[in-house]
Amino acid sequence: MSEEHGSLAQRVALVTGGSRGIGRAIAVELARCGARVVFTYRSNSQAAEETQKRIEELGGSAQAVRCDIAELSAVDELTATILREHGRLDIVVNNAGIARDQLIVRMKAEDFDAVVATNLRGTWNVCRACARPMLKARWGRIINISSVVASSGNAGQTNYAATKGAVDALTRSLARELGSRGITVNAVAPGFIETDMTRELSAELVEGLRARIPLGCLGSVEDVARAVRFLASDDASYITGQVLRVSGGLE
Repeated sequence: MSEEHGSLAQRVALVTGGSRGIGRAIAVELARCGARVVFTYRSNSQAAEETQKRIEELGGSAQAVRCDIAELSAVDELTATILREHGRLDIVVNNAGIARDQLIVRMKAEDFDAVVATNLRGTWNVCRACARPMLKARWGRIINISSVVASSGNAGQTNYAATKGAVDALTRSLARELGSRGITVNAVAPGFIETDMTRELSAELVEGLRARIPLGCLGSVEDVARAVRFLASDDASYITGQVLRVSGGLE
């Protein structure tokens, strides 16, 4: 670890959904900055091992834990384990989420419920569990991963967009609850980010997406991770209740 990347030294961070994509990039970035990172995954143990290996190769500290954040008891157990093994929990990044896209007339009620259970209830579960140790420490950083579709909307994503809009509202309300104890609560709303999912899109569709973005390109997972790192750092100590769009100017 270089001195340049020591701004989060001694901090303990939890990243949900950290086995791949944006979550992996966030876990790696926080570890590069000196944080001891615990990240969750739900089913892909191989991807989780790859994230842990990448962090350890950089000289960082990482621990993968299987956890379904939609289950409150599992989240409470995870938090208790982190406090028992590390003695603190300073930074929480609520990244875990799912999508079950479909036009509303074809969407199954169970697909709506599943997205709400993970994206909204799961985020709430983690915020609830981490609030108590952060209140006791009188310091903390909670960063929720939202999406630009929370404000712009997107056809076929009534369930997903609704949960992200709710996450933005949760972020603002929780910032008011916890601010007096030195805890900041913010959200990062990515736009079109180059991930495994976008790589499967046709070249024509990707060009159409680029045309809508003022910067003219899709973002990278590292772009999102750097925004999260900033909000987790002391440099963002007077920022709370905000939704930071990482979208290349896309509205």
